[in-house]
Amino acid sequence: MAEADSSSEELYDEGNWVFYKYRVDWNDVVPVPQDDGPYPIVAIAYSEKFRDIYDYFRAILKSCEKSERALQLTKDALDLNPANYTVWQYRREILKHLNKDLIPELQYVKEMIEENPKNYQVWHHRRVIVEWLQDPSYELNLTETILSQDAKNYHAWQHRQWVIRTFKLFNNELEYVEQLLDDDIRNNSAWNQRYFVINNTTGFTKEVIDRELEFTLNKIKKVTNNESAWNYLRGVLLHHTGGISQDPAVKKMCEELYLSGNRSPFLLAFLVDMCEEKIERADGDMNDSLQHAVQLCDVLANEYDTIRKEYWNYVARSLSQRMNSSEDEATGSMKTE
Repeated sequence: MAEADSSSEELYDEGNWVFYKYRVDWNDVVPVPQDDGPYPIVAIAYSEKFRDIYDYFRAILKSCEKSERALQLTKDALDLNPANYTVWQYRREILKHLNKDLIPELQYVKEMIEENPKNYQVWHHRRVIVEWLQDPSYELNLTETILSQDAKNYHAWQHRQWVIRTFKLFNNELEYVEQLLDDDIRNNSAWNQRYFVINNTTGFTKEVIDRELEFTLNKIKKVTNNESAWNYLRGVLLHHTGGISQDPAVKKMCEELYLSGNRSPFLLAFLVDMCEEKIERADGDMNDSLQHAVQLCDVLANEYDTIRKEYWNYVARSLSQRMNSSEDEATGSMKTE
């Protein structure tokens, strides 16, 4: 390939790519080849372009060069491997050293996120730049864009929660969550976000608990096979009311669903847990609760949740053993007396 006369900035069109080793403005740099040791077990077949760029990146890393051309080199390196932590870290060092305007960097990393939405390093770089700027004004829109393409993108949710908590941007977040649940009632990430918002704002006061139970019960009635809503219901009850079998509205809905012939595995599993809780609390007829729980475990194991058959058989055996142990202790106590 002929030596290039044009400046580095003009050489990034893929059709006119010029290797760094042929660039006049990089003649002063001695590339550093990757050292895989004398006997590499599985040598990776890097492309010539990849090898060229990373040989020069290792060179500037070794010499600690922090310049405009080094910054551009990190971009070329990240285009080939956006998950390389060392390149991102060094890029941040260069940005700081050159005191660069960080708004263009936000645009750059936005484009990188759109191309690599599940890349941890890209999102981490975004967070650091936002921290430096102390400006979260672009972040909610960015995460909404990514979540509109994949509503369960873990990295987008993690970034959104960090931004909201760090900069106190909780306003309108519940409305956003409700919009997501209207679009997909099974969106577990949206249910998790709902809990996150409430836990970090009003907290689960009596009024909020009543509202959340009503909201969740309505969602469950709409789609009874929605595991996410059942998990949310269970979480609110266990952590904020002291148990899943104590709320009258919840008990009534579960009974009505069951009596109407609904056999959602999540309903049946919830009923098993309600029975188990009643047994632990010695609430009502314990034998009746046990028999009902064992019956539910049987139909779950053999009809409605067969993939977890062994689990439900184990639950039934455990409940029976616990009841037998309790009866034996009670009998022994009576004989002693």
